[in-house]
Amino acid sequence: MAIKKEVTAKAVNGKKNGSKSPKKIFVLDTSVILYNHDAVNSFDDNDIAIPITVLEELDNFKKGNEIKNFEAREFIRILDRLSKKKLISDWVPLENKKGGRFRIVIDERSSSDVQQIFGGYKNDHRILSAALMLREKNPGQKVIMVSKDINLRIKAKSLGLQAEDFETGKIKDLDLLYKGTSEVNDLDPSLIELIYQQGWCNPDEVGVREPIANQYFILNSPVSSALGFYNATSKHIERIDKHPVQRITPRNAEQVFALHAITNPDVKLVTLQGVAGTGKTLLALAGALDQRRNFKQIYLARPIVPLSNKDLGFLPGDANEKITPYMEPLHDNLKFIKNQYSERDKEYGQFDEMLQSEKIVISPLAFIRGRSLSNICFIVDEAQNLTPHEVKTIITRAGEGTKIIFTGDIFQIDTPYLDSQSNGLSYLIDKIKHHPIYAHVRLEKGERSELANLANDLL
Repeated sequence: MAIKKEVTAKAVNGKKNGSKSPKKIFVLDTSVILYNHDAVNSFDDNDIAIPITVLEELDNFKKGNEIKNFEAREFIRILDRLSKKKLISDWVPLENKKGGRFRIVIDERSSSDVQQIFGGYKNDHRILSAALMLREKNPGQKVIMVSKDINLRIKAKSLGLQAEDFETGKIKDLDLLYKGTSEVNDLDPSLIELIYQQGWCNPDEVGVREPIANQYFILNSPVSSALGFYNATSKHIERIDKHPVQRITPRNAEQVFALHAITNPDVKLVTLQGVAGTGKTLLALAGALDQRRNFKQIYLARPIVPLSNKDLGFLPGDANEKITPYMEPLHDNLKFIKNQYSERDKEYGQFDEMLQSEKIVISPLAFIRGRSLSNICFIVDEAQNLTPHEVKTIITRAGEGTKIIFTGDIFQIDTPYLDSQSNGLSYLIDKIKHHPIYAHVRLEKGERSELANLANDLL
């Protein structure tokens, strides 16, 4: 049972035999706070409890420049505001003004010895014990453990404690996630010829009902085809031609669509989703370079997700040396575009000049936080490793003249507690698809090599 459904169906409407059902107590663990610092305000008028062990764990995350450090600090600020009202070891009103209450659970002892049951003294066991204690002392309220940690939820259920994932921002059905492209078949060849002659057609002429702004179409007849997109201003499906950008020639229809979205000045937000080798990052960078005169700078960034969950401090060298391995794929794409030119071409030397003058900035995403994003083309690679809140934070920093491009593979998650349904890229695609300044393309076909395609298909 999903948390969001549970809250909406019972906590808000909450009627049973004409009377309002008792409030629930949701016990949040550390993973929920690190996913969304404002999670405590996501449960309508229900009560929220945080075990003291969670605060102790958050204390270890408050320093640093990663997403989890930001979330920890923001939650601590929420606690600071709540503590000014009264002692938060007692119930205090939440900030959402919906009638919910909040408290820190100091006494984590329950009648069940959780540490002995699971054979180890762990923080997770202390959190479970706190939830059991709340259930014992509040028999009239349902107590629900909320965690992004699957193992913790399984342990809770083994103790007879209801446990749920935190589902705010989680996509329900990935099969229905917006693709950005549609294929229309069996059209009359004369209609395709007309589209080439006048450059557009009406959506109803090709059987398209209620098209989405900047939606892309492959229009096929038995003998010919055309590519187009729906222009919400003209209300026409306008033809798109295939052409190289920075000497990068698109190899399939989706790549043509992706370059069109990136180079379309009316589109301010682009998402490119696809498996490895579909050309997401290369196309984003080539399109941005083609439009560089429209921007003060091009930022190319990605979140750092250390391998094996080890912090950057485990790596040798200074700060720049530590982050170099994570930024190398971005440099590789820039070098690939550079090598499309010969050393005698003036463009060949311009790439190094743009790096030196910081016309192009390649940096970890955390290093860019706090900078002004006006008149910038901002490419965020590996966006599937961001939380929905982090994606929102990036977009809300966009000033005038800024374009943001998110690229990623929603099935290749490297961040703990995120999955294909709860990551920021999936959330963004699902929530913003109807806006006229937004375009999305799902890249289906790998173009890196036959070997890479074999791995994606069979392994």
